[in-house]
Amino acid sequence: MIPIKNIYYMLTYAFQVLHEKSYKKLETEEFENTTELFAEILIISISKQIKRGLEKDYIEKTEELSAICGKIDITQSIRTLRNKKLICEYDNFTINSYKNQIIKSTIYLLLKTKDLSKKRKKKLKRIVLYFKDVNFINLKTVNWNIQYYRNNQTYRMIIAICYLTSKGLLQKQTEGKTKLMDIYEERMPKLYEKFILEYYKKEFPQLKSEASQIKWQLDDEIDRMLPIMQSDITLTNNYQTLIIDAKYYRHTMQEYYNTRKLHSGNLYQIFTYVKNKEIEESYKPHEVSGMLLYAKTDEKEQPNYTYKMSGNKISVRTLILM
Repeated sequence: MIPIKNIYYMLTYAFQVLHEKSYKKLETEEFENTTELFAEILIISISKQIKRGLEKDYIEKTEELSAICGKIDITQSIRTLRNKKLICEYDNFTINSYKNQIIKSTIYLLLKTKDLSKKRKKKLKRIVLYFKDVNFINLKTVNWNIQYYRNNQTYRMIIAICYLTSKGLLQKQTEGKTKLMDIYEERMPKLYEKFILEYYKKEFPQLKSEASQIKWQLDDEIDRMLPIMQSDITLTNNYQTLIIDAKYYRHTMQEYYNTRKLHSGNLYQIFTYVKNKEIEESYKPHEVSGMLLYAKTDEKEQPNYTYKMSGNKISVRTLILM
């Protein structure tokens, strides 16, 4: 298993707001599971947002009214003329926004799980009172590709934690409760990738750090149906390029006839990235290398090797966050 505390450290780089004083206690607190961690982050961040003011949005509403408001629905209004009322469509400025619906629904999801302490559930129950005028939303159908602007940037981390929480909690129909789903291979890799990229951007500003695409080096122009080669992290410094493929697994290696081996698909992938980048840079002085960077687990044996492959260096390393 990957330590819960490691997830917190990844979040601090992915979301710089976690460096603020109000989140400092999270550094020393021990969490039994990711649900407890995510819930505490939500408790702090939503409480701050309530003090700042919950987002309001214009929501279209259709209602039968005695006086004209907004746009009249002529067809529907004709049917109600005998009641001397009109069917009107108008914009209602309300806290019942899409983001607030996600937050409220995520809180109720947390309140149903057995993986959360009574103490934190009590805090969440107090917070959810501020969302009494907000509708529920089906978290399974949420479009998480949400646009953020200057006036709602403070929602970015809250919604991201709601995403991780809702994807990590699976409804257990037989007992009517909620249990923690195995999220390690399913949901955490993207956070791990973002953490590493943001770490290099912050700690090594002299490097060019980006998640760049690598072009296929073809002998002709036919590239139909070829997959996109998207690096997790590419670091560039003058003529040197390091391509990092971030791997977040429960088990860093695989068993093959009782022998532990590297994941073959991972090695093939980074090798392909490096060799195509090598050809792309061949017109100028260059040095291209690759690295598979695994998150450290509690397994006894961790990969730590460097190989020379067809003129390029390919490393396999384990990242210890604590």
